[in-house]
Amino acid sequence: MKPLLITDCDEVLLHMVRHFGNWLKDAHAIDFRMQGGDFANAMTRADGSVLEREEMWGMLDGFFPGEMARQTLVPHAREALAVLAEQADIVVLTNLQDHCRTHRIDQLATHGIVHRVECNQGGKGPPVARLVAEYDPSVTVFVDDLAVHHQSVADTAPDVFRLHMVSEPDLAVHVEPAPAAHARIDDWVEARGWIEARFAEGRPAQA
Repeated sequence: MKPLLITDCDEVLLHMVRHFGNWLKDAHAIDFRMQGGDFANAMTRADGSVLEREEMWGMLDGFFPGEMARQTLVPHAREALAVLAEQADIVVLTNLQDHCRTHRIDQLATHGIVHRVECNQGGKGPPVARLVAEYDPSVTVFVDDLAVHHQSVADTAPDVFRLHMVSEPDLAVHVEPAPAAHARIDDWVEARGWIEARFAEGRPAQA
């Protein structure tokens, strides 16, 4: 049995927040600030009004997939995945609408990252559990930037190791370590070593 790595994409493999913010400013004159780590209160018009939740989701739908080409590769992500792929299966589990899956696959391929991509909406615990059941790995590591998904995985698949990563420096300083994660590492060089150590141990996480 091989290990399994399940990784998020935005702010783990590809920078998103900085490019989304630039697009909002350029195309919609909206100021985007993620100091609180919460999209719900991050978008402000020139008159000071905050976008309602439905408007916020509309802006995200405008960015994905039409503006995805703006996104840039997180340093060392491609190299780390290439090394890890020599010993493990890798799945990119991204919270995008299903119609964006082909766009995400093509986008990652342009950055030299070619692995299975699955789209998801909502908590990532259930799809992680399904992937674990499908692959039956010796050990599984899950990487994501959002605390809510680490909690979801902890609740649904507690034997999966959970690594919290926020690769955008301007955002990372405002985001506390996810309580349900086993570790917080925001750099792929260090993260690769941590993941390889979990693979080498070959045992599931303790619930």
